[in-house]
Amino acid sequence: MAKDSIYDQDAADYAVNFIECLSHTKGKWSGKPFELIDWQEQIIRDLFGTLKPNGYRQFNTAYIEIPKKMGKSELAAAVALLLTCGDGEERAEVYGCAADRQQASIVFEVAADMVRMSPALSKRVKILSATKRIVFQPTNSFYQVLSAEAYSKHGFNIHGVVFDELHTQPNRKLFDVMTKGSGDARTQPLYFLITTAGTNGQFRTPRHIIKMMVELMQPTPTDIIVDPAAGSAGFLVEAGEYLKRNNEDLFAIKELKDHYNNDMFFGNDMDRTMLRIGAMNMMLHGVEKPNIEYRDSLSEKNIDDEKYTLVLANPPFKGSLDHESVAADLLKITKTKKTELLFLALFLRTLKKGGRCASIVPDGVLFGSSNAHKSIRKEIVENHHLHGIISMPSGVFKPYAGVSTAIMIFTKTGAGGTDNVWFYDMHADGLSLDDKRQPVDSNDIPDIISRYHNLENEKNRKRTEKSFYVTKKEIKDNGYDLSINKYKEVEYDRVEYEKPSVIMNRIDEIDSEIDNLKAELKTLLNLDL
Repeated sequence: MAKDSIYDQDAADYAVNFIECLSHTKGKWSGKPFELIDWQEQIIRDLFGTLKPNGYRQFNTAYIEIPKKMGKSELAAAVALLLTCGDGEERAEVYGCAADRQQASIVFEVAADMVRMSPALSKRVKILSATKRIVFQPTNSFYQVLSAEAYSKHGFNIHGVVFDELHTQPNRKLFDVMTKGSGDARTQPLYFLITTAGTNGQFRTPRHIIKMMVELMQPTPTDIIVDPAAGSAGFLVEAGEYLKRNNEDLFAIKELKDHYNNDMFFGNDMDRTMLRIGAMNMMLHGVEKPNIEYRDSLSEKNIDDEKYTLVLANPPFKGSLDHESVAADLLKITKTKKTELLFLALFLRTLKKGGRCASIVPDGVLFGSSNAHKSIRKEIVENHHLHGIISMPSGVFKPYAGVSTAIMIFTKTGAGGTDNVWFYDMHADGLSLDDKRQPVDSNDIPDIISRYHNLENEKNRKRTEKSFYVTKKEIKDNGYDLSINKYKEVEYDRVEYEKPSVIMNRIDEIDSEIDNLKAELKTLLNLDL
């Protein structure tokens, strides 16, 4: 929220109440009131309740990734109807956009069903199914379907755009037409960009995990930051937001401002769709020139060498590459086909001396017994400074995957520096560890951040606690095993049981008591024994 903006409870309540007067249209919930779940309600309240001093909405763009089967179409339809029928805008033009007309029609059909199920709206709204248009007659406002083939059309006077499955756009032409200047005549246009997360064989790093990693690394205004497997650029965006929050002079000093906008952020990816989303995500967050490139980070074509000061990454793993397609200097560090190991070698090559890295790795990297696994762990422990290993619960990446992962934090030195390694056994991240990922009270993230930035207080912690130190010598003696279970000690409560003979006597007594009760019952019922 900007410093001069306010949160208007009434405006937020109005938006939430409008949507919750609508009905679900699908499955077992069909016909029942649309009750926003927590994360949906928070989005709506932030968008419609955060106002500038002039009373207009502060935010004009929302970019949202939602896993499959989590109500994406219904949320998009509800927002479209709110903008068309409930926003108080005369002759509002609201457009539903997608890569093709069929995809754009999905949200339209849900919105039309919501209108039909609402007595109040059905009296005031005209549904034109043939042209995919919904008209709110009191203000002569409409919601209209558009698709990528309409990119050459101009003359829109946009009050709202619901952009469905943004990642499937063949190019950015439709997006540019709908967002560049088309809403200039409106006081508070809203661009609601929504897409399915976990597509293209990928799964996203949860936002709160990204934020934790950025808080751990504390980027500085002079850093050069890279994510070699950038995806939607979540790490880069959060690093930028962290810098804005913690550096008041970031844009007051020309050199820092120019560096931020042009030379600070770098990202590579092999998925052109994700590149478009990543670049768009960076620009929406105020980075004028994001250096997002189509590049195989592990190939010879990636010539970056000692270029960056900070790596933030969640590289792909469980992948296997041919040696011929991998840069030769990476194979010198660890000769392997496994992408999760090759990316660690890449980080060491591309970081400047003194550069830091926080990367998510699968648990197998920490304890794998192959020569390649051992060699990369040995390289980091012996020749650089391994600061910490944060073991995360397997549910962190649900509903996309149930993999067990950890965060590895190190500094490239080329001259060692590892004396002790800090371990943290993370049990909870503030959300349930099932597919629903609902908010819960238990959350280790604040404790992790606090302890990492006060490591001098950790040295006397016991191995039975959530966090503790392990010496380099002990790690070396264990084959450079970095799995937390190798070093964590578990205290078992002593339980004493009675002798078997005593237990058997008690069972006999109980059996005898049961027989006596049965005999009494038969007598009461006048039955023969």
